[in-house]
Amino acid sequence: MRRRGLLAAGLLAAGPGWAESPWVPSRPVTILVGFAPGGGTDIIARLLAPALQAEFGQPVSVENRPGASGTIAALAGGRSPPDGHTLFMTTVSASAVVPPLMAPPPFDIYRDQQPVVLAATVPLVIVVPKDSPAKDLAGLLALARARPGALNYASSGIATQQHLATELLAKAAGVTMTHVPFRGTGQAVNEILAGRIDLAIDTFPTYLPQIRAGGVRALATTMPQRIAWLPDLPTVAESGFPGFSADVWYMLMGPPALPPVIVARYAGVVNKALADPVLGPRIAEAGFIPGGGSSADAAALLRRDAERYALAIREAGIRLD
Repeated sequence: MRRRGLLAAGLLAAGPGWAESPWVPSRPVTILVGFAPGGGTDIIARLLAPALQAEFGQPVSVENRPGASGTIAALAGGRSPPDGHTLFMTTVSASAVVPPLMAPPPFDIYRDQQPVVLAATVPLVIVVPKDSPAKDLAGLLALARARPGALNYASSGIATQQHLATELLAKAAGVTMTHVPFRGTGQAVNEILAGRIDLAIDTFPTYLPQIRAGGVRALATTMPQRIAWLPDLPTVAESGFPGFSADVWYMLMGPPALPPVIVARYAGVVNKALADPVLGPRIAEAGFIPGGGSSADAAALLRRDAERYALAIREAGIRLD
């Protein structure tokens, strides 16, 4: 017992330098993204990847696996080995909203994925081609009322936030528009720029470069308050639809059996990256509201929004055809 006591005292005296080293991956890391390049999920994953690579000393690559409203990548990520070498950057739609609408659901949103950390949140913005006759939201809705079903709108997939936000607005305004889903918002941007799509309600970072360059016209944002990047742009709520609110979050996820030590390590590294004096402002400048927090915080957000949007879907009558 005396020897054990001396050993314990010696270990304590050794201080934190003796403590076990933090987990690091032993080979390259892959972050799966369920949408084509150019959308918000892809952007935030590629902004964070270099910070993870610098911290871990291993290559970190982003792999796009678009399709099924982001659930293909989420399903693959959830089935990956729980060793920390494959994770996925997901959205509220791909991990909380769309799977329960599928028949059968591709995975259980609570049992088959492990929330790691909230990466960022973004507002949605209503955009139209630069030559559109709609100069504001009221003008856009007037066009929709005059020509029921004639206006088409883009999204990155059925039951994604882009789809839900537009359908909720259409229901509130009493108008009918035609949904044109794409495999990613990058494709939709090209169609808007070419004038072949009449409008989109999409993530702010996706369209921020086009808004700044004058390639599209922004009509309103979907969060309750105006956004700092475009303070003169009104919200949907103040444009005649009080209480209207929609946004998109991006979350780093892993497979369900991912060990807590790996979950905590990734959460810590992402929190550190978001607080970095160089990377943090770059993320904000791109149109994201930085996330952060713990895995428990992320899990609570997943459950809260899954329940909130399930109710909204039922009330709006949205379903997967």
